[in-house]
Amino acid sequence: MKKCKITVKKMARYDDLIEKYENPIEHACDLKEGQVFVANGWQKPAGLCDSAWESMSAFVMALSHGGENLYDGWMKNKTSAMISCNDGFRPVSFYIEALEEDAE
Repeated sequence: MKKCKITVKKMARYDDLIEKYENPIEHACDLKEGQVFVANGWQKPAGLCDSAWESMSAFVMALSHGGENLYDGWMKNKTSAMISCNDGFRPVSFYIEALEEDAE
């Protein structure tokens, strides 16, 4: 099984939607662009929020088990995926890539 590197690539924030629909939240997301996590394929990395993990875990699992060309060649790198968390107010885009070395 391969490890997967998960990199926070972009963070968005929709203040108009937050103001109109969301109850106030003090710490909705503590991630930073460029932040990196490493997953062993089945366990959520420490510091990664549950919601983001739920959005990406199936892709991490597939890539860590040798999956390639997800969605018929969607990604230039066949052993990667670009996934966003499901927060409609502050979506975060994650680049997931299988690493060459196997997890222990």
